Amino acid sequence: MDVGLAHLDRPFDYLVPAELDEVAVPGTRVKVRFAGQLVDGWLLSRADDSGHTGRLAYLEKVVSPEPVLAPEIARLARAVADRYAGSLADVLRLAVPPRHARVEKEPRDDQPAPAAPTGAPDPRGWRDYPTGPALLRALVDGRAPRAVWSALPGEDWAARYADAVAATVAGGRGAVVVVPDARDLDRLDAALTGVLGPGRHVSLSAALGPARRYRAFLAARREQVPVVIGTRAAMFAPVARLGLVAIWDDGDDLHSEPRAPYPHARDVLLTRAHLAEAGALVGGYARTAEAQLLVETGWAPEVVADRNTVRARIPAIAPTGDDPQLARDPGAATARLPSLAWTAARDALRQDLPVLVQVPRRGYLPSISCAECRTPARCAHCAGPLALPSAGGTPACRWCARVAAAYACPECGGRRLRAAVTGARRTAEELGRAFPGVTVRTSGREEVLTDVPRGAALVVATPGAEPVAEGGYGAVLLLDSWALLTRADLRAGEEALRRWLAAAALARPAPAGRVVVVADGALAPVQALLRWDAGWFAGRELAERRELGFPPAVRMASVTGPADAVADLLAAARLPDDAEVLGPVPAEEGRERMLVRVPRARAAALAEALHSAAGARAARKAADPVRLQVDPLSLF
Repeated sequence: MDVGLAHLDRPFDYLVPAELDEVAVPGTRVKVRFAGQLVDGWLLSRADDSGHTGRLAYLEKVVSPEPVLAPEIARLARAVADRYAGSLADVLRLAVPPRHARVEKEPRDDQPAPAAPTGAPDPRGWRDYPTGPALLRALVDGRAPRAVWSALPGEDWAARYADAVAATVAGGRGAVVVVPDARDLDRLDAALTGVLGPGRHVSLSAALGPARRYRAFLAARREQVPVVIGTRAAMFAPVARLGLVAIWDDGDDLHSEPRAPYPHARDVLLTRAHLAEAGALVGGYARTAEAQLLVETGWAPEVVADRNTVRARIPAIAPTGDDPQLARDPGAATARLPSLAWTAARDALRQDLPVLVQVPRRGYLPSISCAECRTPARCAHCAGPLALPSAGGTPACRWCARVAAAYACPECGGRRLRAAVTGARRTAEELGRAFPGVTVRTSGREEVLTDVPRGAALVVATPGAEPVAEGGYGAVLLLDSWALLTRADLRAGEEALRRWLAAAALARPAPAGRVVVVADGALAPVQALLRWDAGWFAGRELAERRELGFPPAVRMASVTGPADAVADLLAAARLPDDAEVLGPVPAEEGRERMLVRVPRARAAALAEALHSAAGARAARKAADPVRLQVDPLSLF
C-alpha cells in the first residue's frame, strides 16, 4: 500500500474478486480499502490461500493491467528500504514513475528492437588501461566483472561506457548507466547511438516530463530495449537480464536522492549488481572514498593506466600562491590573477587557443564584507549573507532577498563594502578588461554551455558547467581554491580534487596544455592533481576516515528534528550495543541533529533499530516529524 508510514511497512493480504482474476497480476497498481479509506497499493504476489486467520477484504480495483513493477525491482526496493531505514512505499515512489494513462493506451510496438552489432566490440580506448580489454571480454562472455575506473585526462568517457554497454548487449544481456546531469546524459546518448545504432536504448530522467518519461520506462519494462541510461531516475530502471550497472562520477552530489529514504545512486546500483549477479562499473576522473573501499576490500579491482601513459596524456600542471601574489603586470592585477596563471592564459590566447577559468561561486559578488574592518555583511532581518548582483547593483540578502540599500557595518559603522568572494560574472568582467578584444563566455546556472569552438576565447565556468573545447583548452585556471578547501565538510578535499580533475581533463596534453591551480602545492589534493593520482588521494582519505571513525569506514545515521522528538526516537530505538551516539549539534530552522555511529558489520542492525523506533512513533501519532538519513552526504 502507498501509505508510507513506518509502522505499516509490511505487505497485507486481500482477496481477489473473480472479475479481477485475469488482470490482477503481480506488479499491477491496485486500490484497496484500508482503515476506511481507499488507498493506492501494489499487488506484489498471488497465492492460493493466506495464513491470515481473520476476515480478508477484497481488492477494490485494478488501476491498470500493466505490470509496471517488475519482481526484481520489488526485491531491490525492499533491500534499499532496509538499508536506508525507510519504507517500501517511499522507495517504490522513486522506482516507478507516476502512471500516464494515455501513454499506456498507445499502440504497442511489439516488434523486436533493431539488431545490435554482434561479437566483441573493438576495445579502442580501453587499450590504454592494461585490464580494460579483459573487462570487455568478461562482459561479452556473460560474466559479472566489477571495476573501479580512473579515467585519463582527455578521455572520451562516454565512448568508453558505450563500449562496455555494447559488450554487455553482445553477451545477450542488458545494462543500466547513471550519470549526474543532462549534459552528461546527452554525451552518453550520442555515444550509445553511434555504437549500438538507433532504437537500442532509452533515456530516463525527471526532466523529460511525465509522458516521455513513462513512455521510456514502459519500453524498458516491456523489454523493447536492452539498455537504459539516465540521471538518478534511472537507477531503478526495469531492465531484463541485467548484465551491467554503471555510474559515472559517483562523487557528484546530484547522485543523492533528496526524497526519503534519501538513497544514493551508487549504492542502489551496487545493490542491484549483487542481487542480479551483474557486472558493475564505477568510473570518474576522481575517486571517492566509497569507491576506494570497494578496491581495498577486493569487491572491485581498479582499472587504471600505467604511469607512462598518464604522463603522456596529462597537461602541464603547476600550483601557485594565493591572490595577493600578483604579477607586476597591471593587467594581471586587474584580472585578479597570480603571475603564473596570467602568463599561462596570455600564452594560450596568443596561440589562438581557448582558456578555461573555473570559479567556485556563481554570480557577481556572492559574499561581501565591510571594507574597513572586514566583518562579513549580514542581513539585518534574517542574518543571512549579503551579496552584490552587479557592479551598480544594491546589496541584497541571499536568504530572504531583502535589499540592504543603507547598509552600515554593526562593528565599525562603515558603509563601504568589498568582495569577500568573487563570483563567475565578476571574474568574467575583470578578465574582459585585462584581455581587451578577447571573447569572454560564461557557463553557469543561468546558461550552461555544452561546447565552445576553436580559437582564442576566455571561458569562465562554475564547477560542473565547464564546456568541452574543440581540440582541448590551451590553459585551465583553477581560481579561488580556498573556497573549496576550507568548507566545513568531511568531503571538502575530495570534492575540490573532483572538480579540479574534471576541469583539468579538458586541457590539451603537455606541452600545448597547461593547468594552473591557485593553491599551496604542499596540500594533499593539489599533490594528487599534480600527479593525476586520484587513487592515492582516495586511499589517504579512506585511511584518515578509518582513524577518525567517519564514513565509509563506518556506518553513520543522522537523526534531525525538534530536540524532544529526536530524544524520543533515540530512547525508543534498540540500538546495537556498540553504537555510539554523537551530539546534539544545531541544525537548520531551530532543530537539532544527533549522529549514530556503528561498525559497518552492524549497519543492518542500526537501520532496523531506527526504522522500528520511527514506526513506534508513527503508531502513537507523535506530533513532531524526525528525519532519518543513513550515510548522509553532509555530517556537519
